[in-house]
Amino acid sequence: MTADVVSDLMREGLFIAMVLVSVIIIPSLVVGLIVAVFQAATQINEQTLSFLPRLLVTLMTLVIMGPWLGGLVHDFAIKLIVDMPTFLG
Repeated sequence: MTADVVSDLMREGLFIAMVLVSVIIIPSLVVGLIVAVFQAATQINEQTLSFLPRLLVTLMTLVIMGPWLGGLVHDFAIKLIVDMPTFLG
């Protein structure tokens, strides 16, 4: 296993991890910003008002994007398993 192969695998693995995290976090950040602006404009300081919408958006994002994200991880895992003899030998 050469340094180029290890570097390519690490790059691809980190890219997949970045995509997984960003797809889940970015909608939550946008909703949190919208709720924060609403709370600042109305001077409502209720903690559950900021938590519940972000939770619901995160869950909906997982439900909608979950199959695609799972497919990314599945394809990467299959690639690792299929190419394992090449890496080792």
